[in-house]
Amino acid sequence: MPGSPYTDLDRPPLSAARLRRALVAPYGPWTRLELRAETGSTNADVAEAARNGEPEGLVVVAERQTAGRGRRGRLWQSPPRAGIATSVLLRPGEAVPDRGWLAAPPAGYGWLPLLAGVALVEAVGRLAELDASLKWPNDLLVDGAKCAGILAEAVPGPTPGDPPAVVLGIGLNVTLRADELPENPTGLPATSLQLAGATATDRDPLLRALLRSLADWYARWRAVGGDASASGLHEAYLKVCATVGREVRALLPDGTELTGTATTITPEGHLALTTPHPTPTTHSLPAADLLHLR
Repeated sequence: MPGSPYTDLDRPPLSAARLRRALVAPYGPWTRLELRAETGSTNADVAEAARNGEPEGLVVVAERQTAGRGRRGRLWQSPPRAGIATSVLLRPGEAVPDRGWLAAPPAGYGWLPLLAGVALVEAVGRLAELDASLKWPNDLLVDGAKCAGILAEAVPGPTPGDPPAVVLGIGLNVTLRADELPENPTGLPATSLQLAGATATDRDPLLRALLRSLADWYARWRAVGGDASASGLHEAYLKVCATVGREVRALLPDGTELTGTATTITPEGHLALTTPHPTPTTHSLPAADLLHLR
């Protein structure tokens, strides 16, 4: 049947009922999960829900995105059911007394996309049995090629002074074939789990593993007030970061270019870049202030 999700047997549809049983409270860590056959952008959907007062814990998953976005408005598209496109709603600025969570300071929110990256590496390693790494701040790499992207967006609170909500979006190429790979304006080649030789490409367990790992790391981070070091997140990120220790070139919004060595990730989640000339100088670069990193 034309248009049926069962016409491509390598790309079976996800089951909302099975995902909810596995991932939504009381049996799972999330509060609500919506599976959509098609949407413009899961991040846009979750951001709209946040503006309408949706509590923390919403997950939106799409079988196909028609207007998926990466950083700086870059397009992220994939054939139907060939990847994972999901976004979650977090409210780190709100205390959760039942769990002993204090409000996390906004200065630490820059760690949330890095937290998602660590969760993604764990899921890909465990299920697909691939060695993946992270290009700061938002790309998952397999054999030096981009296999996934992460986009974090803040949604302002209803009144001035209220902490923003954070929407975390993840797009993972799972069964894309070589002729289906997206063009990448950042200069990195693209790949998919299947092309990289993954041992498993079933999206259901991949998505479950990703969302469970994400919830676990978020809980650890919240339990210590958003402290990346105390939660173990800082150490975990450095272990899988392919950027630190390399020579890189950073393009800033004012047209300035900085070339030097990426030395570490700061306590705020910024990239520490040391330039050698005219004298060694270390710059702390927030992801939001970076146009491009090579």
